[in-house]
Amino acid sequence: QVQLVESGGGLVQPGGSLRLSCAASGFTFSIADMKWYRQAPGKERELVAVVTRFGSTNYGDSVKGRFSISRDNTKKTVSLQMNNLKPEDTAVYYCGALGPFWTNNYWGQGTQVTVSS
Repeated sequence: QVQLVESGGGLVQPGGSLRLSCAASGFTFSIADMKWYRQAPGKERELVAVVTRFGSTNYGDSVKGRFSISRDNTKKTVSLQMNNLKPEDTAVYYCGALGPFWTNNYWGQGTQVTVSS
């Protein structure tokens, strides 16, 4: 059974940093594309970052240059380093996985990130 468990969220002041982690189990992690999405109240879920099974990365326009995604295939984890956080980064952050031939993404339960002074 696929499981994705996020951790690392919390309250941080503008300009601060947080590191989110996602622990994966129940599938072959090394051949899955891993991603972070976020959803703020009243807004649609939006892409934050993706790291493919080949190691290539892609970022949403609003986080480019501030956020960095990485994966550790040995530990079966994907991380999101978030720097220079802004109030508009406040959202629930979800870890997602998409393996080859899967028809749908799997998602974790989410972790809250709040950027406020």
